[in-house]
Amino acid sequence: MNIRAGHIEIFVKDPMTSMDFYEKILGFSVTEIQHDKFVWMKLGETEFLLRPGMNKNQTDEYKDSNIGIVIYTYDIMKTKDELEGRGLVFSGTDGSDSCFTFKDPDGNWFQLTDPQHQ
Repeated sequence: MNIRAGHIEIFVKDPMTSMDFYEKILGFSVTEIQHDKFVWMKLGETEFLLRPGMNKNQTDEYKDSNIGIVIYTYDIMKTKDELEGRGLVFSGTDGSDSCFTFKDPDGNWFQLTDPQHQ
């Protein structure tokens, strides 16, 4: 079998509104907007699609979520400080002092970590 992973789809209430969070706070690049409701973005080499939908599995803690998107950085404290300066609010850690967690405005969970110190 010859398969590989494609893009990651993130379901959000309003992709055009959510685009601001991903672009201005997280630093994603917008690559295409389709039909004023599908927003294609990239972070590094990874493609994401913001598409209309609802996150009905919202949880209060990262560990209780169904899925989490992990973002790597090689200077975790500097990156954390920069993201906080852009308005990102971290929710804590995943139990490790080097894995900071946060949610997007629609309740989708993320983790910021240094892959060398997991």
